[in-house]
Formats: sequence, C-alpha cells, structure tokens
Amino acid sequence: MTPQELDDLLSAARSRPAEASSDFMARMLEDAYALQPDPVVQAAPAVAPPGLLARFSRWVFGFGGAATGLATATAAGVWIGFVQPAPVTTIRVALQGAETVEQVDLIPSLDGWLSEG
Repeated sequence: MTPQELDDLLSAARSRPAEASSDFMARMLEDAYALQPDPVVQAAPAVAPPGLLARFSRWVFGFGGAATGLATATAAGVWIGFVQPAPVTTIRVALQGAETVEQVDLIPSLDGWLSEG
C-alpha cells in the first residue's frame, strides 16, 4: 500500500462518521447494566441517647452558643471576684496600698452632671 492510497483510505474513513446503531447501543447498555453491581445500602449508625450531663447542660444552656459563652464569662468573673487569686490581690495591694477598700465611689459627685449652662 502506497502512502497516497493510505491517505485516501483515511480521508474516506474521516468523511463518514462512525455511529453505532440504536440496537447495538441498547444491547451494550443492557449487558453493562447486567454486569454492574447492585448499590450497597448502608444503615444509619445508631445514635446513643445523650447522657445526664449533656441533658443538664442542654436544659441550662439550651438557648444558644453566644449565651453559653456569656454565662461562662459571668461564672469566671464571679469566681475571680470571690476567690481573689494571689496575683489579683498582689496587684490590688500594689495599686491601692495595704488598706482595704469597703466601697468604691465611681461617681463621687453628680454636681458636674446636674449643673446647667
């Protein structure tokens, strides 16, 4: 076969598109579906019921994550204020001196706020 004959043969093959008949495609798909494995159905894993602590925390803090964070910060503030850890006491003594403060007056006088003019 000469190169010219081969080129003619390939150009003739290119000019005619190769399409499979619908009967052939139906048989091929039928065979493919027959050989395809059945899908595996997996059962959902069993969920354990929540424990006592989880139920209690859901009952107490069931209104959302932000409120839980605020409640935790409040509890930490109350604990720090009640227990007075040593570093907090040391800083207080360094800033205020040795005397204890019974009451802190944050706004000593309202005269500045009440004056007109």
